[in-house]
Amino acid sequence: MDEDLLRRLVPEVLTVLVRRGAAFGEAEDAVQEGLLDALRSWPQDPPRDPKAWLVTVSWRRLVDATRAEGARRRREVRREAEPVPGPTSGTDDTLRLYFLCAHPALTPSSAVALTLRAVGGLTTRQIAQAYLVPEATVAQRISRAQRTVARAGLGESGDVATVLRVLYLVFNEGYSGDVDLAAEAIRLTRQLAAVVAHPEVAGLLALQLLHHARRPARTDAAGALVPLARQDRGRWDTTLVAEGVAVLQEALARDRLGPFQAQAAIAALHADARRPEETDWVQIVEWYDELRRLDDSPVVRLNRAVAVGETDGGAAGLAALVGLEDSLPRFHAVAAHLHEKCGDTATAAHLYAEAARRATNAQERDHLVRQAARLNSARD
Repeated sequence: MDEDLLRRLVPEVLTVLVRRGAAFGEAEDAVQEGLLDALRSWPQDPPRDPKAWLVTVSWRRLVDATRAEGARRRREVRREAEPVPGPTSGTDDTLRLYFLCAHPALTPSSAVALTLRAVGGLTTRQIAQAYLVPEATVAQRISRAQRTVARAGLGESGDVATVLRVLYLVFNEGYSGDVDLAAEAIRLTRQLAAVVAHPEVAGLLALQLLHHARRPARTDAAGALVPLARQDRGRWDTTLVAEGVAVLQEALARDRLGPFQAQAAIAALHADARRPEETDWVQIVEWYDELRRLDDSPVVRLNRAVAVGETDGGAAGLAALVGLEDSLPRFHAVAAHLHEKCGDTATAAHLYAEAARRATNAQERDHLVRQAARLNSARD
């Protein structure tokens, strides 16, 4: 049973139904029902034309749902006669669907859930497991998103920047349950890169690949978080690194720099260092300066402060933190690291403990608790 094929077909089949007049939410539900039928029947009786089969079965599900509701509308989608599936423009269909799922009226969580289901082909249960939230919560998000898209119609949708933010949100969630969201985000970004020539799409793909390459070294055998400086770089996936660098170089050659390309350039510099002490922090600071010109956000400034601390010392890094709110995620952890570089272990230990108290991720919290304990024990 080729589940990857099924998931690749989802956006194509969904847009066939929508283009023929189906309401987005109803069409999306029908395709999900068609997927379940495929999972049940294909192992014993695989179709000769999987896409045509899925279009036909999804159409039947749509008609059945219409009958059950007693709806008798005159739009083409409500006709009981089944149209013969013809050739479709997979490129245009897929791109349109990405943009619809990134509708500007959607909340980030709803846009992510709708993208994973409509474009990624995941079930509501899989999305709920991946985000560790109740299935009913995800169902409500998807339902609200469907209604929003249905009201807006096909004439209004998000732009490339919005689509990329949604995919970046998916990637940053990592993985849990039976769905690897980081790998899923890379798959979807590859798919988007194949249908739209945009340097920031390539920049996001490069960034994902370079970060994903370090994943095997991010935790130890006990599952504890391993910071970048202490990771076993021999465990990094060199194939993904090479691909990420190649994708980035091609994007940078277009001379249309964007935030994702700048972030990918920073990740590439980390990947290029065979040992932590070989990291080119000076060039990383320069890239953060470029990034600030594109996106002078508090998060960018916080990360730049870390790089400044590595280049010019802890005091310079702390100076770079001036003006940032201490409510910013990771602020206390960064401040602790910089105070430790200055030799102020008492303040650093206090800040690590405070960072642990504020952490929302159990793995990160445990790491910060250990950092505080390490400094406290060294002072005893």
